[in-house]
Amino acid sequence: MIRMVNYGRVAAAILSTCVLASALAACAPSAPATPQAYRAPRTPEGTPDLNGIWQSNNSANWNIEAHPAKQGPVFALGAAFSVPPGIGVVEGDELPYLPEALAKRNANGADWTKLDPEIKCFMPGIPRATYMPYPFQIVQSAENVLFTYEYASASRIVRINSQEKSPAPAWMGWSLGRWDGETLVIDVTDHMAETWFDRAGNHHSDAMKVTERYTAIDANTLQYEATIDDANTFSKPWKISMPLYRRRETNARLMEYKCVEFAEELMYGHLRKK
Repeated sequence: MIRMVNYGRVAAAILSTCVLASALAACAPSAPATPQAYRAPRTPEGTPDLNGIWQSNNSANWNIEAHPAKQGPVFALGAAFSVPPGIGVVEGDELPYLPEALAKRNANGADWTKLDPEIKCFMPGIPRATYMPYPFQIVQSAENVLFTYEYASASRIVRINSQEKSPAPAWMGWSLGRWDGETLVIDVTDHMAETWFDRAGNHHSDAMKVTERYTAIDANTLQYEATIDDANTFSKPWKISMPLYRRRETNARLMEYKCVEFAEELMYGHLRKK
């Protein structure tokens, strides 16, 4: 038997299905719009307001590369001064050392408790000052941006839109800044070769140039990037990046941490008259 098809009913069913599908599509939530980039509040001069007390939250001061947890240098302290693990802050996960510079890094790391400038309370240099486990403060004016660091009471002045030349190499380098939209860009030159990147012995030469970028990504977070260019130590430029967080405690402020007195015995004790 040949079954006759009622085309009127089929057409009605198809029409009903299409109407239902259209209704469901109209009720479905639309794809979210691309979020707008954060725009920081403005200073009286119209530049992004980065004023505040900031601090990193990572273990980069131990080692800017990825590293496992391990025993600290003072066995008597047990876990109290062990090395915490870290995912690293180096983009690409490995520093492009030249062969001789890599050998020096390894020698530094093997004897870091005697060689690391941090042990002696020397000013830490840039970029290390940014991710040491201490807060720092940014204070802006029309012509300068002042960075003050709790560690060793270090500081530096970033001269905005200036071509002024450095009078001499310095522990915190020579900083010239400019605004690139929402980002504070700082070129840091004239470094002391004695500063390190971390306690693992990662180092540089006095030819290093650091290009820093500070960008507010919300009201309480800065995105920090630093590109390192040092042809005497590395085969190519490389970059670190990390978030920096606003300190929001009531009456948050930098405390006095003048560590020189803690290093005097270590550095000069052997000179004491017997």
